[in-house]
Amino acid sequence: MEEYYNHYSMNIRWSDEDEAYIVTVPELPGCITHGETLEEAIHQGQDAIDSWIDAGLAWGRSIPKPRVLRRRNRDLASKAS
Repeated sequence: MEEYYNHYSMNIRWSDEDEAYIVTVPELPGCITHGETLEEAIHQGQDAIDSWIDAGLAWGRSIPKPRVLRRRNRDLASKAS
């Protein structure tokens, strides 16, 4: 598997309704999971990414590359401090 497959973004939010952390991966449509703790959510998120990619490759679909934080964003962050 390509090395860059380890660099996807995860959005993690607490859900009072589900009493769990909900994880979505913006670059991979429909890639969503959850965890009762933050650590479990991160682990489940990586598992979901791996499964999404494995399924996509098995079905012959193209896999979106991870989004990359641009240098300009880092420059803006350093000016803010």
